[in-house]
Amino acid sequence: MKSSFSDIIKDEKPVLVDFFADWCGPCKTLAPILKDVKAELGDGVKIVKIDVDKNQELAGKYQVRGVPTMMLFKNGEQLWRQSGVLQKAEIIEVINSNS
Repeated sequence: MKSSFSDIIKDEKPVLVDFFADWCGPCKTLAPILKDVKAELGDGVKIVKIDVDKNQELAGKYQVRGVPTMMLFKNGEQLWRQSGVLQKAEIIEVINSNS
């Protein structure tokens, strides 16, 4: 059974959502940074990637105007949002300060 987006973001632990596109250069830069974040934080965070071209309705609902756009959710509540590429330490700081 596939979980819906609204179910995924209701998790009790932080859920970092990366709205990206295959054609986006900065998104390609961000991808390995997010892998490093996941490697460091492990089960302390869920990282979900959403392709805006394949999920236009969802991107519209969250008013994603540019990619990459990251959002942090916990218990279904959006706690943080940022467009553009951040470094690993900055992303980890945001997750830790909201967990």
